[in-house]
Amino acid sequence: MAEQSINIPQVIVFAVVAFLVYRWYSSKPSANGTRPAANRSVRINPAQIDTIAQMFPQLNRRDIAWDLQRNGGNAAATTERVLSGRSLDSAPASFQLPATSTAAAPIRPVAAVAKPSHPDLITRYNLSSKLSQTPEPTEEKPRAKAWSADRNERQSNLQRKREEMILAARRKMEEKEKASASGAVA
Repeated sequence: MAEQSINIPQVIVFAVVAFLVYRWYSSKPSANGTRPAANRSVRINPAQIDTIAQMFPQLNRRDIAWDLQRNGGNAAATTERVLSGRSLDSAPASFQLPATSTAAAPIRPVAAVAKPSHPDLITRYNLSSKLSQTPEPTEEKPRAKAWSADRNERQSNLQRKREEMILAARRKMEEKEKASASGAVA
């Protein structure tokens, strides 16, 4: 058998390949799936800190910002952590709160939007002149055909029925008010 010798170029190639394999292996992401440098580059939105601080006023703003920094700016994860009863970790002394922009307006509670006032049905359909009239008995009218082929006639019939229903409801309401007023006085 012939002796095998290792020459210098083979040793150099082996050392270079081993170095490259080591660098490739050591640059893989850590167990939590993120690189340490990636955690530092997360920008925390001051509005998220304000929102969580409003929900949980007992928490320190620095601790909220630190937890948001650690979980990648996920406000839902921070909220879930607090709601599950776990406390937030204290921020290290080297951690600085993100600067709040002075141009940003403070968060204000949403004011109730004023609903436009709708007039009552008597005003809406201009029935005030018909309100003082006495109701016509419905039994005297002969029942005409239920549905007309003429569009204008159908519209006028439906409008008349709507007016009658509104006026009848108004009269019933007035009768109830009179009955309750007379019952309260007696």
